[in-house]
Amino acid sequence: MPVRPTASRLHPTVLLAALTALTAAGTLTACGSGSGSDPDTVKVSFKQSTDNSIKVMDTYLADIKRQFEKANPGKKVEFVPIKAPDSEYYTKLQQMLRSPKTAPDIVYEDTFLINSDITSGYLKPLDPYLAEWKDWGRFIDTAKTAAKGEDGKTYGVPDGTDTRGLWFNKGILKKAGLPADWQPKTWEDVLDAARAVKEKVPGVIPLNVYTGKPVGEAATMQTFEMLLYGTNDGTSDPLYDKSSKKWIAGGQGFKDALTFVETVYQEKLGPDVSDALDPNVMTRVRGEWLPQGKLAIALDGSWLPQDWLPGSGHAWPEWSKELGLAAMPTQNGQAPGKVSMSGGWTWSIPAKAANPDLAFEFIKTMQTKANAQKWYIANSGIAVREDVAADPAYIEAQPGIRFFTDLVASTHYRPAYPAYPKVSTAIQEAMEGVTTGDMSVEEAAKGYDEELRTATDDQVIEK
Repeated sequence: MPVRPTASRLHPTVLLAALTALTAAGTLTACGSGSGSDPDTVKVSFKQSTDNSIKVMDTYLADIKRQFEKANPGKKVEFVPIKAPDSEYYTKLQQMLRSPKTAPDIVYEDTFLINSDITSGYLKPLDPYLAEWKDWGRFIDTAKTAAKGEDGKTYGVPDGTDTRGLWFNKGILKKAGLPADWQPKTWEDVLDAARAVKEKVPGVIPLNVYTGKPVGEAATMQTFEMLLYGTNDGTSDPLYDKSSKKWIAGGQGFKDALTFVETVYQEKLGPDVSDALDPNVMTRVRGEWLPQGKLAIALDGSWLPQDWLPGSGHAWPEWSKELGLAAMPTQNGQAPGKVSMSGGWTWSIPAKAANPDLAFEFIKTMQTKANAQKWYIANSGIAVREDVAADPAYIEAQPGIRFFTDLVASTHYRPAYPAYPKVSTAIQEAMEGVTTGDMSVEEAAKGYDEELRTATDDQVIEK
């Protein structure tokens, strides 16, 4: 957000407290017969932060539980948190979804995996519920699309989206001779800034870009796709061809994106390779390197400030003064000049859920305008409800929200078809190869093409 709004810092307890109790919307009925299930209890599974000091989701859900149980006497909410890094969360969640004995009633689904879970038969279509829920018309179309299966049915209610850009330490860049309002126009501008930091400000990491299999989708989306989608004119998808319904082999843009990653790590512009390939590197970026002034530039997401709010364990009230924000430029500055990727998460109901009707009532409680708005602010998320996005209280709630919301106009969404998780893993392997120096760009791209054909049953074209 080039123009950064000013706002008072909001404490999570202020953001998440004082939610008004909702009146019950009719009689709740329970369906299904999971082993030992209680028809009056809804079980909610979600990703719990591996950082014990981060309680944003836990605090939010605890308040929704209070609201729901007050509005629906006799009904109970039981949380089934999964405390794990992203890649382990997905695996554990899918194991739970396979059996009615372990399937919760509500699950938190990353949109990149939702089509895979739909294809596996793990999720229940929500269209009958959505047709009778007036608030569904408030959600933006792109967010709705992210929760749709190839069959055209909707399998989740999005709880927000996100965008990505460049976070930078203004003090470090000043020491390196760069302006406080640094706004790079090309990839080379980004690399040159990192080179200047390396030369003039020793002892700090010039640039962090996530890479390799240990960080999973963060490497694919936060780094590689932010690069790849900036190699063309932005009018076509460089990963998937919708007209032929085939995946695109690694062409020049793919190799250029790999070359950028290779440059960062071979020129030692990034963290040590061992740190870059640490599964906990994302926690270190948010909780250590940026707040402690050890990192100059980070290619990362809109959600980082949730870790810096008072009471978060990594409170950093000065962040909006010490950090600047810049859009990630396209490769050579070609139109539209900047690029972002968007994803997000949805609340879904498993196919084997014991109490789907009760589950949807809980989702509706989470997704009132008031509750959704408080979640977007607390989670540093981007609104997917039009009425929230238009509310000045949302835009002014936290520095950075306007910047990242404005990036929605330049954003792209992953081709999250069933094969995508395997395609993403193939990208991570290629990135890791050039990061460690074990592969050349040509070798990594060739390896990707081979893995792509296997992952997609040879549904591949070259462009």
